[in-house]
Amino acid sequence: MLIIVGMIAGLLSVVPVLEDPRHLDLIAAHEGQILTGAAAQFVMIPAYLGFALCLYPALRRANEALSLGFVGFRLIAATFHFVGVILLPLFLVPGQEPAVGELLRTARDLVNHVALIIALSLGDLLLFAVLYRSRYIPRWLSVWGLLGAAFAMSASFLVLFGLTEVVTPLYLGMNVPPALHGLVLAVWLLVKGFDERRVAGAAGLTAPGHAGHYAA
Repeated sequence: MLIIVGMIAGLLSVVPVLEDPRHLDLIAAHEGQILTGAAAQFVMIPAYLGFALCLYPALRRANEALSLGFVGFRLIAATFHFVGVILLPLFLVPGQEPAVGELLRTARDLVNHVALIIALSLGDLLLFAVLYRSRYIPRWLSVWGLLGAAFAMSASFLVLFGLTEVVTPLYLGMNVPPALHGLVLAVWLLVKGFDERRVAGAAGLTAPGHAGHYAA
């Protein structure tokens, strides 16, 4: 459920007016977009971090070091989310020079679409490495997650080096595989959960005759 909450909040955090070249002239009339975007991005903090904390008890049974790394990167990503939340209201400060407004927009793009995505993707690489080895979920789903994280991180590096913009078919297209994977993973965990026998096996426990699942 936290994955789905995070995805919905992510969609609501988009602020279309900031993509307009005349955004400084339009912001006053679209204050609601700015405030809604900031509130939605704030909701993403407990959603993304809570997801990691919910999975950690089961993940650490398979590999404690990688699991701690996953949680650590989610904490870093939460920090970048908070920076993104703070940046949005600054657009509402009246009397800004065009250069200041453009600097704020560039800073927000670098925080949200480079630093934040890279932190999330590095964490996801650790997460799906653990899940691939442990087989808590099917390996095809873990491989998809690894590839999706690589796509998302590659797209962010393209933005960082000025090879593409955020609102372009290339950048958005490279983020489609991880977005679809997140939705499929959410449904899988809601319906199936983790394979409880493998979770128990990772802890050195036995679960004879038990075919249940650990709902994460």
